[in-house]
Amino acid sequence: MQGALGDIVVLDLSRALAGPHAAQMLGDLGARVIKVEHPGGGDESRGWGPFVGPDGDLSTYFMAANRNKQSITVDLKAAEGKALIERLVRQSDVLIENFRTGVLDRLGFTVERLHELNPRLVILSITGFGHDGPEGGRPGYDQIAQGEGGLMSLTGPSPDEPYRVGASIADLLGGIHGAYGVVAALYERERTGLGKVVRTSLLAAVAGVHSYHGTAWTVGGQVPGAGGNHHASIAPYGAFHCDGGMIQIAAANDVQWRKVAALLDIDPNVAKYATNRERFAHRDELIADMERALTKHDRGHWLTALGEAGVPAGAIRSIDEVYAWDQARSQGLVIEVDHPVLGPIELPGPPLRFDGAPPMRHRVPPALGEHNDEVLAWLEDREG
Repeated sequence: MQGALGDIVVLDLSRALAGPHAAQMLGDLGARVIKVEHPGGGDESRGWGPFVGPDGDLSTYFMAANRNKQSITVDLKAAEGKALIERLVRQSDVLIENFRTGVLDRLGFTVERLHELNPRLVILSITGFGHDGPEGGRPGYDQIAQGEGGLMSLTGPSPDEPYRVGASIADLLGGIHGAYGVVAALYERERTGLGKVVRTSLLAAVAGVHSYHGTAWTVGGQVPGAGGNHHASIAPYGAFHCDGGMIQIAAANDVQWRKVAALLDIDPNVAKYATNRERFAHRDELIADMERALTKHDRGHWLTALGEAGVPAGAIRSIDEVYAWDQARSQGLVIEVDHPVLGPIELPGPPLRFDGAPPMRHRVPPALGEHNDEVLAWLEDREG
């Protein structure tokens, strides 16, 4: 049993991204994750590209959310499939599902039935907009939730041109919130002996990261809008043009601002720049003054100078640059697995590390139904 959750069994009935991401996070912590897929094609993300492999049929999208899992094929509508799920539920600690509200009930697996089969079962249910309320049960996909949850109104060059976040952030945050809810429910189970239902949604995940944008409205009565590549409350804090490219500078306090001003030959004490409130009120002028100085040298020059001054600054890396970066690799953010078709491949690694723990031995994302026999043998052993 490797990892903090090495004695936990997760039955993953979810598809696409939010639920699979939550299950993958638990698998990264050592849980045995049994992914249940329909025999006629499996998780729909197996059909989402880019594709690789000799036959061009291996989905890199699927690989992103399904490491450290076993795949079995089950027809949930067939009597024998339902019987197998019942057996697996009895031997599991966690069940994850992201069906539309009512689907699992219609399949015969209500919460009451699941807890009748296994009172200790923790159930994670991820929906689009919540399982109840006036729009409960409404189908939800990532970009729809980003828009409905206000995130797109905060992203983009201006309030008139909202953008989606480039990553499927609603799905991924839904998975993250779900996984941490599961861990909390497992901890509570140690006291009560009973499992409970953990619920989150893509809407909740997006609203849950409004942070200071939320209180700007709920407390301050101001509706935040998109500010492009600059912070909604702090200046200077954002992306600036320099010679041959862009650089990010984050001067979060007056001490850091004075260091930036000294490097750029700007008077830090002039009234319009003396405090963060004044700098933010005159942000457009500040950006223009800074960029006039920054365009005298390239990114490398300024990164060195700002780093020596102790000012937070950074490059804007492409995805390939991130995975080639020694710092990212030193943090375990790139892992290698041996794929049965592709051979050794690299995958994005888990974001957590535990001091003193040996490096995790990761499972390659599974082929459809790859572990049918193995899981059945394990199940029979558990029941025996």
